[in-house]
This record gives sequence, C-alpha cells and structure tokens, in this order.
Amino acid sequence: GTSVDARSTRTMASFAEAPAGDIAKGAKIFKTKCAQCHVAEAGGGHKQGPNLGGLFGRVSGTTEGFAYSAANKNKGVKWGEDTLYDYLLNPKKYIPGTKMVFAGLKKPQDRADLIAYLKDATK
Repeated sequence: GTSVDARSTRTMASFAEAPAGDIAKGAKIFKTKCAQCHVAEAGGGHKQGPNLGGLFGRVSGTTEGFAYSAANKNKGVKWGEDTLYDYLLNPKKYIPGTKMVFAGLKKPQDRADLIAYLKDATK
C-alpha cells in the first residue's frame, strides 16, 4: 500500500512481489539451515524446534506436544506464504522473544525457494 514508506517496502517486499520459488533449491536451504532443528514432514517428531507438518494455515504456537515461547503463542500469526516470507527475513524482529535461534534469510529468492519447499513438504 501507499502508507508503507519506501525503505520498508524494499527490505520487506511482500510475498506478492517475491520471485517464483524453486522447490529443489528450497530443499537444499531447509537441509542446511533448518533441518538441524525442524522436521518438515507431517507426523515427524519435534526436535529443538517443532515439527512443521501442516504448517500452512496453522496459528503460531499451537503444535501439539511442543513447548513454545510465550512470544510465539501470543503472536497468534496464521502461517501462510505471506507471513512466512516476512517472518523468515528476521524471525526475532517478527516475534520478539522467540526461542528460535536463526538470523533469517535476507535474500527474497532464498525465502521464496524455502517457502515453495515447505508448501510441498509439510502437506
């Protein structure tokens, strides 16, 4: 929208403006940056981070059997392409107080690729 200043539009460009995601590249990013703490497939266990099965359309902090931070539960964000795109840029800024130790993915292409992979893998 027009109410957003140019600087934030450049750094937090919305998912609507994101490049097309590549599932194979996203799988690589997941393996190197996420798999240490997360299992993508539904029915997989929790690790240091919660299982991501059924991620799309779920509200933050609601996965059964995982001890979330109060910040994550209280955020109450519904995960989708748009919210994940913003979150993955800078998780600690998006959910101050999150337990997730991850600096984020600065490149729009990396986030788009990871989201494409997650959409497929977490079904």
